Amino acid sequence: MDIFNALLQGFAQAVTVTNLLWCLVGCALGTAVGVLPGIGPAVAVAMLLPITGKVDVTASMIFFAGIYYGAMYGGSTTSILLNTPGETASMVTAMEGNKMAKSGRAGAALATSAIGSFVAGTIATVIVTLFAPYVADYAVKLAAPEYFLLMVLAFTTVSAVLGKSTLRGMTALFIGLAAGCVGMDQISGQGRYVGGVPELLDGIEIVLVAVGLFAVAEVLYAALYEGRVVESQNRMSRVHMSARDWKRSIPAWLRGTAIGAPFGCIPAGGTEIPTFLSYATEKKLTKDPADRAEFGTTGAIEGVAGPEAANNATVTAALIPLLTLGIPTSNTTAILLGAFQNYGIQPGPQLFTTSAALVWALIASLYIGNVMLLVLNLPMVGLWVKLLKIPKPQLYAGILIFATVGAYGMRQSAFDLFLLYAIGVLGVIMRRFDFPTAPVVVGMILGPLAEANLRNALSIGEGSPMVFLQRPMSITLIVIVLAVLILPRVAKRMSERKRRLEAAA
Repeated sequence: MDIFNALLQGFAQAVTVTNLLWCLVGCALGTAVGVLPGIGPAVAVAMLLPITGKVDVTASMIFFAGIYYGAMYGGSTTSILLNTPGETASMVTAMEGNKMAKSGRAGAALATSAIGSFVAGTIATVIVTLFAPYVADYAVKLAAPEYFLLMVLAFTTVSAVLGKSTLRGMTALFIGLAAGCVGMDQISGQGRYVGGVPELLDGIEIVLVAVGLFAVAEVLYAALYEGRVVESQNRMSRVHMSARDWKRSIPAWLRGTAIGAPFGCIPAGGTEIPTFLSYATEKKLTKDPADRAEFGTTGAIEGVAGPEAANNATVTAALIPLLTLGIPTSNTTAILLGAFQNYGIQPGPQLFTTSAALVWALIASLYIGNVMLLVLNLPMVGLWVKLLKIPKPQLYAGILIFATVGAYGMRQSAFDLFLLYAIGVLGVIMRRFDFPTAPVVVGMILGPLAEANLRNALSIGEGSPMVFLQRPMSITLIVIVLAVLILPRVAKRMSERKRRLEAAA
């Protein structure tokens, strides 16, 4: 009943005219961002981070949340019509969706994608509503040793999972941790790594890092390395589904949601695994020989419905570890973490008590946003398709101007602009050599907090590191961290060994 009352209060705040407008703008912008190939939600949220200093915190978070889940709706449009996923989450949708479009069924593919996203997003929002407060209530009981190990878990999962190489992920994390050390020491008040530059005494602004690594680096990378690509677009058909399409889609939506939601709840990161799992599940469970024959040929509607539902369930459920534990599981949630911190709010166990009104308004906006996105995506899909005609040079130039003006507007400092573009160049180098960028943001935000909690934990243990082995929860967290580091390598070795044995046989 307490959860229901809190949610009603959240709705009361979310349905104010101002917050509804911000939600609508965020959803529309998120859909547009999802439709445009190459411009992901992380870039959009990073580019718009500077506005957080001028907008009410609740409106700002609702706006960013709208962009966050709106992009997942829009990403399917490009995948189906152009075979160009706007986000990695839409890669699986492209496999069957584009084949459906080529065989004249683009409308059915777009319809099952939008409705599946709505169904999965709504179910996952109910899961967030019911379970996030209990996770937070339990996490509030943790002390400094557990907080430190939670942050180590965040470092480990983000570095090990977001990227193809753990070594590259860890390198990116240490860059972030080093950047987080710049400024005044929390205890002694002495300047650290400032190099005589007074602007660095307050530390490096997280907004500058996010905008530089995502928005500026995206534009520079596109200008330097991406050639002119001629994209062919499949013809649009009327957005509707036949009775048979509904019969095939509904079980796929529910299965996709069941697969995606747990992956969002655990701090393992990424939507690629649940979407591929959903696709494999649908392919395996299809009994009708005619339906099975559509996979990989004319396009099977289950291959679009399941992965899209899994994608949206994962994205929505990922708010549980972000809000309750302060652990981001993707590039976009890492930047949302930065947006919270820009207001002086730290997502984590205390958030549901210190900023309860904000959290419940944000959760209520997820329900509202899902309805808005269904309305925006089904009747207005033709409008979003027209966005694909915007020339890339003008689009990227606009992003660069917006990012530069936003960064300069924070402190009116020319030094910030030099730093912004230096970070942008670093982002280009990282992208060129396949270094993940999210660990840099996570390291910068959580690094100083991890340092403070480590000092407090050692104070509790009177200087002895054994304090981490004397508490049941901290031992559990150590085991989880080791599992995240060791189990994927063991599984990889075993699969390689099995492959060699099969090859030898």
